[in-house]
Amino acid sequence: IKLGPTEYRLLQFLMTHPERVYSRSQLLDRVWGANVYVEERTVDVHIAKLRNKIDRGAPSLIETVRGAGYRAVV
Repeated sequence: IKLGPTEYRLLQFLMTHPERVYSRSQLLDRVWGANVYVEERTVDVHIAKLRNKIDRGAPSLIETVRGAGYRAVV
């Protein structure tokens, strides 16, 4: 699977912290860095791209927790 650098860092972060829910702003700080100013919805776009590449019809490894954020399901 070919992943971009941000998709890879996002997947790596979520997989090294399984079952823990992270908000968009937490993911921006931990994956993009504290000094980067991008919209929180950027996380949604990268999560969608990542899901399209890694799921391929299987149950999603990344779960949306409504009103809270995202988590890796192992």
